Amino acid sequence: MTRWHAAGAHLLISALVAAGVLALMLALWYPPPLFQAMGGAGLAFIVIGVDVVMGPALTLVVFKSGKKGLKFDLAVIGVLQLAALAYGCHIVELARPGFLVFVKDQFEVCTVADLEPERLAEARFAQFRSPSWSGPVLAYGEWPTEYADQRRMFLATLAGWDLHHFPKYYAPYESGRAEILRRAQPLAEVRNDEPAVGAVIDAWLRESGADEQNLRYLRLRARRAWVAVLVDRRSAAPVKMLVAEKY
Repeated sequence: MTRWHAAGAHLLISALVAAGVLALMLALWYPPPLFQAMGGAGLAFIVIGVDVVMGPALTLVVFKSGKKGLKFDLAVIGVLQLAALAYGCHIVELARPGFLVFVKDQFEVCTVADLEPERLAEARFAQFRSPSWSGPVLAYGEWPTEYADQRRMFLATLAGWDLHHFPKYYAPYESGRAEILRRAQPLAEVRNDEPAVGAVIDAWLRESGADEQNLRYLRLRARRAWVAVLVDRRSAAPVKMLVAEKY
């Protein structure tokens, strides 16, 4: 086997592993279209691209058929590549959405990196004390009523934090159903107020055959885009999310 054959085989194996990791991230951590809206594509391309290129490139440099110590060299390359992949996956994991919180009149994304341990420990409900490994969890943000908490939130806002960064104020999504539906818009209003968003929704309606009378519209603010969230008009459960406007 030549060094080119060895590097090619290593590249194929690396690409398959990277594809598997990416598929897992998409399936569990970034339900569509959050991967796109959160800028995950660029991050994954850099992390996985570097990992896929690094191992085969090093193999191309060190490989020589019959070379003494070749197995050790390849083992070191494999360990370095796995370490790089693990670090990259950790970075992507920190950037993933931990909670989707309804605040005021729209959804906000709270990433795992935003969730400080001491704040998670203050959560009133067990499901909000740690981010789920199977994808973002819906929550309803309740504004504090006590003066001390209101003052704390005011100071936090000045520092760049908002309600969705404090799991202490999370409540089960279902508990806010009435307020969420009160804030949600009929799709006819969206077409008048935001024609570009209405066009995106209409394209999905034609493709899916869904009945718009059963749907209402809310916005979700993500890192790289505004997302149109279509919710059931009775339960407020999200039915579909669509990228409506990129930054």
